[in-house]
Amino acid sequence: MNKYYAVLFVLLITLKSFSQITSGKLTSFKIKAETLRNDGGENPNRNVSVYLPPGYENGNKRFPVIYYLHGFMGTDSISSSMKMILDKGIAQKKIRPFILVIASHYTLYEGSFYSNSSLTGNWTDFQAREIVEYIDRNFKTLATREGRGIAGHSMGGYGAIKIGMLFPEVFSSVYALSPGLLAFVKEFGPNSDSFKELGKIKTHEELKKTYYPKVLVAVARAWSPNPAKPPFYCDVPFTYQGDSLIINDKVMEKWSQNMPVYMVDKYASNLRKLKALKLDWGRNDASRFPVQCGMFSQRLENLGIDHFAEEYIGNHGNKIWTTDGRVLNDLLPFFNEYLKFD
Repeated sequence: MNKYYAVLFVLLITLKSFSQITSGKLTSFKIKAETLRNDGGENPNRNVSVYLPPGYENGNKRFPVIYYLHGFMGTDSISSSMKMILDKGIAQKKIRPFILVIASHYTLYEGSFYSNSSLTGNWTDFQAREIVEYIDRNFKTLATREGRGIAGHSMGGYGAIKIGMLFPEVFSSVYALSPGLLAFVKEFGPNSDSFKELGKIKTHEELKKTYYPKVLVAVARAWSPNPAKPPFYCDVPFTYQGDSLIINDKVMEKWSQNMPVYMVDKYASNLRKLKALKLDWGRNDASRFPVQCGMFSQRLENLGIDHFAEEYIGNHGNKIWTTDGRVLNDLLPFFNEYLKFD
């Protein structure tokens, strides 16, 4: 009997050691962001969550970093199911050990759109500069562009493309999952009900109950702020008088300067500096996603910019952070191929 307990004890110790080896660690911190000083009421103190791979604390090995950008209404939170996917990716050798970082871009209107704004703060600079510099100072990173990738889903996919386009000296590879707001299409086009609906809303309380109008305000506070225009302090490119469409050309140009489909020509040389770029989208997602992703991919192709573009069978969220989803089976292998590892 004593021999039985001895074997059981050894087995339990072995299992415990194995779980410690194969399970990563989550940590978080708050940063008072200098880049996010603003007059728009946004909190510059931002939460940041970090996934550290198994074995991170052993030795002096350094790791590449994937900066993951969350979607609209999201935060920096790394759930237990997300951690499981990250652990599984390493355990199944989809990717070698890496660090993943998520910073909160949740704002008063539930999303920064990863953009610099004279009203709400410089969220592009926060993500591309301030967070990267902090992570490199405080974690065992491969602190070169070859060791950094940027990715995201929906609003975060938009942010990954835009920041990768603007900062090829910081990030070497980009993966955008179902990126949003690449162009004026469908729900964000001039003839959608979104702008009409927004025109009828006069209070914060009314706006909070909506989706598309709330997105439009978040975008407008980022791309076309107007401190003299309460209650939302922004302008939009399309308004209506009755059923008559009114186009504000100056505001439309500001929005175009922030939409990747229309940014490609200006930043083509930057895009060519990237080691790799991929975007994907679900066939059964809202119709704007296949349309705008196709537009963006076609524009890249026309300019001879190498990239990957893939439509898969899925909707906006059912195959992202799942065992049969894009993060485990496509995003992590992509970065395993294109990031530098120690």
